[in-house]
Amino acid sequence: MSDFILETRSLTKEFKGFTAVNDVNLKVQRGHIHALIGPNGAGKTTCFNLLTKFLVPTSGQILFNGRDITSARPAQIARMGIIRSFQISAVFPHLTVLQNVRIGLQRQLGTTFHFWRSERSLDTLNGRAMQLLAEVDLTSFADTITADMPYGRKRALEIATTLAMEPELMLLDEPTQGMGHEDVHRVTELIKKVSQGRTILMVEHNMSVVSGICDKISVLQRGAMLAEGSYADVSKNPQVMEAYMGTEASELAGAH
Repeated sequence: MSDFILETRSLTKEFKGFTAVNDVNLKVQRGHIHALIGPNGAGKTTCFNLLTKFLVPTSGQILFNGRDITSARPAQIARMGIIRSFQISAVFPHLTVLQNVRIGLQRQLGTTFHFWRSERSLDTLNGRAMQLLAEVDLTSFADTITADMPYGRKRALEIATTLAMEPELMLLDEPTQGMGHEDVHRVTELIKKVSQGRTILMVEHNMSVVSGICDKISVLQRGAMLAEGSYADVSKNPQVMEAYMGTEASELAGAH
């Protein structure tokens, strides 16, 4: 089996003459935390949408475990083990924390809501759901209505529902966006914890998070790959510094 769990070859996406992703060759190593970074408008979200099949590429290939998934549908790649955690929290606000994780388990099992509608049937999933909540330090919130949780804890719940799908590759879209320092630290530690035995590809603006936990960084600019390597190497790259400019460049250099 290849060292690379995910690979793109000359991946390109055009919108009416505008090239949002341009000839991107990306290799994500198995077992790594890999960050996709770049200034606003660099094409990160479009690239993520291509990888998760929410968009169809104009040209190029996407390989997962050596298998061409360029034409696969979102549900197909989810069954293969590619699970995306959304930038906008994708949990049910009026259900409890435990119920949200159980729904993730139902999805993974492929069972219908009709089949699992009895409370007794749902209770059979509680043990596994509680294990997942323990993994993200949310056992004390099991019976809390999700809407009543602090924002950072909701992101932890979102990671738990992602884990319920048994991902081989987790794609995290700006997991710490909008958080205060304490929540950023908590979620960063959580990502590090759940990465054991898994591969994570993440889009993240917070350079302190990226420098602290990522094994490899890929930098996009105007849809094209600008630089790749360790954070230490990328953060000193003159082209990367120029792309970020000003305060963002200072942040890039200082996040060690």
